[in-house]
Amino acid sequence: MNTDFVNLTAENLAGEHLCCIIRSRKPHQGIDAKRQWLSDRLKEGHVFRKLNARATVFIEYAPLETAWVPVIGDNYYYLYCLWVSGSHKGDGYGKLLMEYCLADAKERGKSGICMLGAKKQKSWLSDQAFAKKFGFEVVDTTDNGYELLALSFDGTTPRFAQNAKNQKIESKELTIYYDMQCPYVYQNIEMIKQYCEMNDVAVSLIQVDTLQKAKELPCVFNNWGVFYKGNFETVNLLNADYLKRILKK
Repeated sequence: MNTDFVNLTAENLAGEHLCCIIRSRKPHQGIDAKRQWLSDRLKEGHVFRKLNARATVFIEYAPLETAWVPVIGDNYYYLYCLWVSGSHKGDGYGKLLMEYCLADAKERGKSGICMLGAKKQKSWLSDQAFAKKFGFEVVDTTDNGYELLALSFDGTTPRFAQNAKNQKIESKELTIYYDMQCPYVYQNIEMIKQYCEMNDVAVSLIQVDTLQKAKELPCVFNNWGVFYKGNFETVNLLNADYLKRILKK
């Protein structure tokens, strides 16, 4: 078992692969956008730790105060993503990465770690059943089934910002809030633009490009949020079939 891990830094960011999109062999604008996003976040204490191999094995987390999510709390880490796939799945890498995050949080005197979950597991969210094995518990919920999970070290708990529970906007057209943290976002936006143009669908694509915008969003958010007819739909990235189902509502 390879236990050689690397943390991205300002010095190695340009040369290290971003394993969340390791399968891409061609130039990919989403990767460039992700690198730029990370270059601004690393100085804020953002952590991206990955296996030192061409593999999708990594964890990504940040201080909650500077995490681009509408979650409020003091002295917590926010866990954006913990992902292990392919031939490395089932080898214990997820456990190693989570244990690293826990040890880091305790060493820095954090009050705990939190993450976004849901009553029914969403495909683009980290596995909350796995997190619960480490003691994560549901500490806040929304009316449509999203949950905030937390592992508290001192009895304090974070919560969703009230605006995140609104789940409604005034605009009735397809509206997507996004940031460039996920390298898949760029290509998803391009697909949606093409689909809506070809099918004469009005769409509003709103880039979340500041921490303040992220904290004030009208929905739960992990880098992506979709509304249609004024109602919040999903944090999942969309394929054409998923988009069609939303537009039929």
